[in-house]
Amino acid sequence: MATKGDWTCDANDAVQITIVQPDEQKPKTLSSFHPQFTYPIFGDDETIFGYKGLIIRLRVAAHDLRPHVHISYDEKFRTVGDTAAVDLLKTLKPWVPEESFLTLPDYEKAVQEDTDAKDFVPPGKLVHNYVTRGRKYEVWAGSLADPAVRQLLDRAQVFVSLFIEAGTPLETNDPEWTLERWTVYFVYEKITPPNPSASQYSIVGYATTYRWWLYQKDPRGKAAVRDDPFPAPEIKPAQLPGRLRIAQFLILPPHQGSGHGTHLYTTIHTACVDDPTVTELTVEDPNEAFDALRDTADYHILSPELLKHNVNINHDPHDAYSKKQRPRRVPTSALIPTKLLQEIRATYKIASTQFAHILEMFLLGQIPLKNRHAGGANMSRLLVKKFKADDPNERRYYWWRMLVKQRLYKRSRDILIQLEMSERVEKLEETVTNVEEGYEALLKVFMAREEALKAKQEESGESSETSVLDEGSSSNDTPRDQRAKRKFTVEDDDEDEEDEEEPETTKRPKV
Repeated sequence: MATKGDWTCDANDAVQITIVQPDEQKPKTLSSFHPQFTYPIFGDDETIFGYKGLIIRLRVAAHDLRPHVHISYDEKFRTVGDTAAVDLLKTLKPWVPEESFLTLPDYEKAVQEDTDAKDFVPPGKLVHNYVTRGRKYEVWAGSLADPAVRQLLDRAQVFVSLFIEAGTPLETNDPEWTLERWTVYFVYEKITPPNPSASQYSIVGYATTYRWWLYQKDPRGKAAVRDDPFPAPEIKPAQLPGRLRIAQFLILPPHQGSGHGTHLYTTIHTACVDDPTVTELTVEDPNEAFDALRDTADYHILSPELLKHNVNINHDPHDAYSKKQRPRRVPTSALIPTKLLQEIRATYKIASTQFAHILEMFLLGQIPLKNRHAGGANMSRLLVKKFKADDPNERRYYWWRMLVKQRLYKRSRDILIQLEMSERVEKLEETVTNVEEGYEALLKVFMAREEALKAKQEESGESSETSVLDEGSSSNDTPRDQRAKRKFTVEDDDEDEEDEEEPETTKRPKV
C-alpha cells in the first residue's frame, strides 16, 4: 500500500492562477503565477492529500475578473477506511463564487463571446492615471454600495486569502449604510485588445478603505452640543467626520516591483487630504513590505515640506545651562518646532505614530553620516560627552536618540516601569538602535534612487524636479534585507492608540 506521503502535494505548487483574455480562437494567458499562501483553504500545513499530478487552475478574466476553477490530476487515492482524498470542490466552494464551477468549455465560450467586454470600463470613477515604463495605468474608485463595485470585489476576494497573510474577505451583504463606509480602488493597465471584441483593461491590483466615525469634543474637552432639528435629516456616512483606514491592499505578483503600490497609496492619500470630513489616514495591521512602501511614500510626501521650513534639531536647546547640566526631561519643544510639526501633520493627515516615524527618519538624515552610528560615530565618546560634545552634529545625534527614546518610553511605559532601571535602559537602548537601523536602510535606498534618477535626468536632459515616485519605485523594488524592518524590542508599531472608537462588529482583513 502506498504511504500517505506518496499522495501528499504542496498546495502552493498545486494552485495556479491565470489571468486570461479572449483571443482569436480561445482565451489566451496574459500571466500565470502561484499563491503565496493557501493555509486558509487547505490548513496550516498547506498540503493536499489524495492526488498525484494535481493542478488546481484558477482562471480569472483580465477585465471583469470572471472566475473559473478547473481541477486535473493524474491519479486519485482510493478511499481506505477513514482515509480519503480531500474533497476539493467542497473545500474550494466557500472561497470562490458559485459561478466559478462552470465546465471549462462553457467558461471559455463565455469569455470569448462576452459582447460587453469591448465596452467595459471599471466601476466607479477615474481618479488617477499614470505611465510606468511606457505602459499606461488607471486607478478607479467606487463605493461598495454600488452593485458593480461589489460584484468585482466579490470576484477579487479570493486573492485576499492567497496573498494577504491573516487576511479575511469582506462581508459584502451588510446593510447599505454600512457598505457606504467602504471605498474600493482598482488599478488597471490599459492594453491593446487582441481583437475588436476584447477589453482594453487588465487588472493590476486593488485596495479597500473604510471610514469610521470620529468622536469630537469642543475646545473645553466636553462633548459638543448641537441644536439639530427633529426629526434629524438623513445623513450619509461620507458627511460625518471620521478617519479613513486602508484595509486590503494588493498588487498582483506579475505587476509587483513597478511602483503600482506607491501610486495606489498616494492616490488614496490624496483623496484623504482632499476630503474635509476626514481627519487622518491610517492602516490596519500592515505587514513589513507595506510598512516599507508606506514609509517611502510618506517620506517623499513630507520631506519637501520639512525642508521648506528648515526643520532640524536645535543642538543647544538650553544655551544657558547646556554645558553644565542636562535638563531632567527631554526639552522637546526646544529641540524641534512642535507646533509647526503638528500643523504639518494635520495638513497632510498622517497618523501620529506614522508621522513620528517619518519625522525621526528625516531628522536622522539631516545629521551627517559620520556623526551617526551607521557612519562609525564613536558611541563610547558620545555616551560620555552626550549633550556637551564639541561637534554640534554629535549633539544633534545625542538629542535625536533621546527624542526617539522618549517616544518609545511613552508608548511602552506600562511595560517598562515593571523593569529594573538598568534593564529598562538596556531595552530602550536596544530598541532605538533597531529603529535607527531600519531608518538607515530606507535612507540608503532613497539616496541611491535619487542619485540614479539624477544621473538619468542629466543623461536625458530632463528637469531635476521629477518626483522619485514617478519612476515607479516601490518597496518591492528593494532587496528584502535592505527594507526597513521595525524589529522593536519595546512595543512600537502602528496606531493602537487610535482604535478607541473603532466598533468591533465588522471583520476586516489585514494588509
